[in-house]
Amino acid sequence: MVNFLRRLVTWWNGQTLGTQLFTLRHGVKVGQDDQGNVFYRSRDDKRRWVIFNGESEASRVTPEWHGWLHRTWDDPPTEAPLARKAWQKPHEPNRTGTPEAYVPAGSIRRPDPVDRRDYDAWTPE
Repeated sequence: MVNFLRRLVTWWNGQTLGTQLFTLRHGVKVGQDDQGNVFYRSRDDKRRWVIFNGESEASRVTPEWHGWLHRTWDDPPTEAPLARKAWQKPHEPNRTGTPEAYVPAGSIRRPDPVDRRDYDAWTPE
């Protein structure tokens, strides 16, 4: 019952009931990424959307699928995969606000205290 109510009134926990009904009625499944996000388009291809697996976080969409969603290219990555360069790293979502966030040297947020005097403070004369 709690999951039903959560889906009814929130949009950040996957799809809402309205989105599910719209997807069932008008959606054509195009593909799925390695994170379990499912991508759809309307039958006339005027709309494209994603149903997130878990929390709705836009940075979890890979560049290949992002390009398809925003019509940078017509064919989805399932039909025309993009060529990957040897130097490209795998896609990672934005980690800001999580324990895995980037913390530069000298930051007060670093768990291991280091010399934080990486600059000379200005003092007026």
